[in-house]
Amino acid sequence: MGRLLYRSIISASFQEPLSSSSATSNIKEEEKNLIKMVEGGASKAGRTEFTECWRTTWKTPYIMRLALSAGIGGLLFGYDTGVISGALLYIRDDFKAVDRKTWLQETIVSMAVAGAILGAAFGGWINDKFGRKISILAADVLFFVGAIVMAVSQSPWMIIVGRIFVGLGVGMASMTAPLYISEASPHRIRGALVSTNGFLITGGQFLSYLINLAFTHTKGTWRWMLGVAGVPALVQFILMLSLPESPRWLYRKGKVDEAKSILQRIYPTEEVEEEMQALKSSVDEEMALQGFVGEGSLLSKVRQALSYPVFRRGLYAGITVQVAQQFVGINTVMYYSPSIIQFAGFASNRTALALSLITSGLNAIGSIISMCFVDRYGRRRLMIISIIGIITCLVVLSIVFFQASASAPPIGKAESAHFGGNSTCFGYIQAPDASSWNCMQCLQKASHCAFCSNGANRFSPGACLASNDELKTACRAESRTWYIKGCPSKVGFLAVVLLGLYIIMYAPGMGTVPWIVNSEIYPLRYRGIGGGIAAVANWTSNLIVSETFLTLTEALGSAGTFLLFAGFSFIGLVFIFFLVPETKGLQFEEVEKMLENGFTPCSCSKNGGGSKDEGSA
Repeated sequence: MGRLLYRSIISASFQEPLSSSSATSNIKEEEKNLIKMVEGGASKAGRTEFTECWRTTWKTPYIMRLALSAGIGGLLFGYDTGVISGALLYIRDDFKAVDRKTWLQETIVSMAVAGAILGAAFGGWINDKFGRKISILAADVLFFVGAIVMAVSQSPWMIIVGRIFVGLGVGMASMTAPLYISEASPHRIRGALVSTNGFLITGGQFLSYLINLAFTHTKGTWRWMLGVAGVPALVQFILMLSLPESPRWLYRKGKVDEAKSILQRIYPTEEVEEEMQALKSSVDEEMALQGFVGEGSLLSKVRQALSYPVFRRGLYAGITVQVAQQFVGINTVMYYSPSIIQFAGFASNRTALALSLITSGLNAIGSIISMCFVDRYGRRRLMIISIIGIITCLVVLSIVFFQASASAPPIGKAESAHFGGNSTCFGYIQAPDASSWNCMQCLQKASHCAFCSNGANRFSPGACLASNDELKTACRAESRTWYIKGCPSKVGFLAVVLLGLYIIMYAPGMGTVPWIVNSEIYPLRYRGIGGGIAAVANWTSNLIVSETFLTLTEALGSAGTFLLFAGFSFIGLVFIFFLVPETKGLQFEEVEKMLENGFTPCSCSKNGGGSKDEGSA
């Protein structure tokens, strides 16, 4: 799921106003707790904190107003990354070029990812230069413009342009929303409030599937699906106009009085001065850290970081988990789940969308499971268990698709001729071995072919026809089913079950833990650089996977594609086992010392448990 939230980690370093007289010495611990709250719902906020959150926001509703207004950015992030999976089914119907060109489908899906990378880069600069509020407003404009452009698109290229705009908004919002919430929240309930952003991301993805399902029988289908995202963007823009800038950003820019006036609306009167002192200590330490790292170019800072062995070892681990997160194939499921379900033999767009709700719903539930277990069982163990489960699901899923392909209904000459001599697919007519063809060969080996199932029994021999609207209408008029992606299958339901199991195995481990590891694995002074490099690796891998999935299914078949991802997952398991240490229960200094001594899988069991401070990891 979707994950540019690393930027909030980078920008949030030393940004926590604490209400403690020992604020400076506690900065690292408070920052560490915050970092774990930000990514994809991987929050450490416990029941006590949520109870305190309810009490505090009931007394001061303004706090919840700030959090929920900013959290709409997370909702948009989730919605715009999830909605395309269903909209693509109907875009293919309206634009035949999209239906016939796999690379065009992949480009429509993946351009939002490419835009997100650029959005995060520019968003970081806008955050520092103009503030969190301006960054959120700019993201809303991009969301709104992108939604309108897609809704009125007259060609596939207009949709791609709209997707780029939306991606830019995703990149900016995903880094800014949790940052704004964290800086405008009382420290006592910061975890609970920041975690709402993670829930809203997965909630937005779930909402996108519901919206897709709601518009399946509406004129304009995909235009409404994509265009409706402009509504929450407009709502957030209006709400944010009446809200203040982040008090931390104001203080850092020398606007002390403005920062204090905002804190007065967030904290009780007796705590405001103490918070101001903590804010001053935090900013001073941040400036000192920047002075240690230096003010040179980004390239010089990267070179300085890479010359430090501890950083390099941490970076190996950070990049490993981020790349593995994508190459287990998660975004093939999140971006293409309706198409995958159609591969399994469910021809109806509405049925495919309804079944896809399972994956998005389980992904949201998985975030909650991660919150419960990541600090109990550890990061490394949870990832290893998760990826072993993923490999198992992918292998079995590959077997299911192979069986579905092998047992696909055969092509009947009489059935194909039933619709007229010119209706039979030209590729089938010209094939020297056409007598041995089944449905899957009709769809895969011949261009522009479709399968019309037998009217009496969909598993009996059917027709291999030219894929066009007239024949599709004629096929359905005889109460037959029209297949263009997958074939009738008696084992297709197993694919849906396995996709659900895949998400259950993915979400609590590989879904959230890689971001937590990247927040803990780097030396404090280089965390921004390390997190940035690893996150770029994550999004680049995301782009590669989303841009090649459909092409792989054409070249290798569904079974071969999922088996390939199982192979990638196994490679990821090996790298995680040998390169990624356990950081549960370790202070930042202890992590640095562990990496300085060098990590081996054997040393992990001795040093990674962290019994010393179980609650601080």
